[in-house]
Order: sequence, then C-alpha cells, then structure tokens
Amino acid sequence: MTVAYLDIFFGISGDMTLGALVDAGVDPDALKAELAKLHIHDWEVEFEKVRIKGLGATRATVSRHHHHDHHHDEHGHGHHGDHHHGMRPGELIDIIEASLLNESVKQRSITVIERIAQVEAQAHQVSVDEVHFHELGGLDTIIDVVGAVVGFDLLGVEAVYASPIPLAHGFVNTAHGRLAVPVPAVVGLVEGFATRPLDVDGETVTPTGAAIATVLSAGVGSMPAMTLQATGYGAGHKDFSEGANLLRIMVGETAEASSVGDDTQALLEANIDDMNPELYEPAREAVFAAGAVDCWFTPIVMKKNRPGVMFSALTPPEKADAVTEAILTHTTSLGVRRLEATRTCLDRRWEQVETPYGPIKVKLGVRDGRVLTASPEFEECRAAAEAHGVPVKAVYQAALAAYGASGGSGD
Repeated sequence: MTVAYLDIFFGISGDMTLGALVDAGVDPDALKAELAKLHIHDWEVEFEKVRIKGLGATRATVSRHHHHDHHHDEHGHGHHGDHHHGMRPGELIDIIEASLLNESVKQRSITVIERIAQVEAQAHQVSVDEVHFHELGGLDTIIDVVGAVVGFDLLGVEAVYASPIPLAHGFVNTAHGRLAVPVPAVVGLVEGFATRPLDVDGETVTPTGAAIATVLSAGVGSMPAMTLQATGYGAGHKDFSEGANLLRIMVGETAEASSVGDDTQALLEANIDDMNPELYEPAREAVFAAGAVDCWFTPIVMKKNRPGVMFSALTPPEKADAVTEAILTHTTSLGVRRLEATRTCLDRRWEQVETPYGPIKVKLGVRDGRVLTASPEFEECRAAAEAHGVPVKAVYQAALAAYGASGGSGD
C-alpha cells in the first residue's frame, strides 16, 4: 500500500503542502487540470524551484490573475479582509460541491474546510455560518485544500500519516488584531493530536496546514514502516532565522497483509455528544444501506466531561466515501475520522444438520481447511424453539451436538 508521511519538522501550510507534493513527483499540469474543475477562473497556482538554507525545494504560489499579489502573507492565512471578505464556509463548500471533481476528492476537501470553520467558530464564539473567510483566506483555501487532496491521489497515496505538530511562539497580526502563536484555530485543530514545542518566533503552522495534517491523516505520530520511494520539500513564503521553513513529504510502500483471508477495511469514527438518542437507529440503518459491513456505538467521555458516543463503522475502502456521507448526513457529527483496519477473517461455509426439532443450518468458520468455530443459525433455532415450545438454548445445543455427531470437529 502506498502511504505518505508529512514530516513537519518546522511547519506546514496549504502552499507548503502543494509545493512538497510537486517536489515529491506530482505533475504540476495534472494538478492544475484537476484544480481547473473547480471553475474558479481568476486564480492560478505556480510552482518554482528554490533553495532554502541550502536545501532544494519547491514553492507553490497561489495568486489572482489581475492582481499578481501573493497568496500568503506572513500569517499564512492569505489576505485578511480584502477581496475575500464575506465568503462563508457554506459558499466555499458550494463551490466544491458544484465542481466536476470526483466525489471522494470533494468529500475529503469539504471535511477539511468544515473542520477549519468549526474551530474558527469556536475560537471567535460565533456560529459556523458567521465565520468570515478572511480567517481562512477565502478562495485560496479551496485551492490549497483541494490541491492537497488531489496531490495525494495523483501519487497513489492510500493513507497519510503526520509527525507530531510543532507549535512555535510569538505573535502574529491578523484580521482580529495581534494574536498569540499558535493562533486559536491551530490550537483547536491540534486538540487531541500529538504536538511538540518549537523554539521559533512566529507562525510556522497555519490553520490550513494544521487541518491538512490532522483531518486528512490516518494518524499523527511516528513514521510508519515503509520502503521509501520519493521525498519532496515544500517551501513556505516566510524566512525564519531559526531554521529552514520547509515541509518534508515522504512517500513509500508498506508491506501488505499477506496471509489468506486478510483484507483491508476502512474504520470510520465520529465522536458525538449532542444527538437525540432516537436518531442512532436510523443512522445505523443508513450506514448499513451505504455499504458498511459492521456498525457499533461505544459510550465515551468527551471534553468538559460530557458523556458522548463514538459512532463506528467498518466498510470496504471503496464504500468508505458513501458511508462517510451517510454518517455526516444522518448524525450531528461535523467530521468523520478514517483509519485503516486489517481484518483477518475465517472462511465461512454452511452445513445443515438434523435435530429432534427439525433441520438447522450451522455456520462454520474455517482456516486452512480446519473448522475453528461452529455456530447454529440463531433465527432458525428460535423459530424451531417456538414451534416446539422449548428454550432456544435446547435447540442450539441439539444442533451443535448433531454437528459433532456428524463427524464435524465441533467448537
């Protein structure tokens, strides 16, 4: 399986991610062709080779045709309050929804933007609808986020991992005045993820960068074992005396699960603390209808000691987008985590046995030709028990006994 590791040794922003992806081998023209599907016409993204503190890297610059002004100021959020002022999260999401991008790219991109909007709303104590995208940089945020999602796809990356997020110090000027670094949105985004202190004065991690690292990744922590195939460096737009303002992306292959009966499933999870309990059953039904192979709820304790529920679904990877959509549509969750789970399954087959209560099917779990488990079909046992006026367990035991007597290896 192809994986990518975001080695955030100094910082991460949207354009640093784009630069690193191109540096790692993404064809800039292919990336631009996908971004063109967004139908935002007066924007362009350019890539240039640069040297930062002696290291070769690629810098991405998103600009407007008729302005030729640079996309990121030192704060990394883009221009505060000028031509993007008034863009709301819903408008950015509408642009993505209306695009010709494939559904999986749309959904992942929207999840990132929804998550940024959510933390900005919390930080500024406004509703998500009231978040103005001078906080986010507006249209260039779409270019950064969609570009990152598309870039990983173009490299064939199936799972992204990120290093702990470095948090610098100091202050930065924003539309809200002078804010302490890390800015509130970044603090919100990295909540629950591994971080480390970075002794640098200034903002090295932007909200878009933090969202890419936390929302798109399957895990934040150490680098997964892989056969390294490509490395790319993305350059930021600001120079820091303390070090090279670069993001490193490492792409490689992990060993696939090899034993027979192993398969890879997507594990989707959402933490919910504000939903009417009556809505869980229709949500579960929708998730199964969308293609999940299993769905379950776990009681958890969330922040401020709120009781909550972790809504989990196991699904084949090709159904993961549809199941994610079902979770977001039928629950109050604002985001869904996606992890990769390797499943080791027994081969299954059915055998019918004769019991005093009639024929009952027994489900067998087989591994390498050996029967490891035998389970009578519960609904058949229940029907036979009702018909004969006996407890279900009597029929269940009779079916197991009949299976054992028929030369089966029992359980």
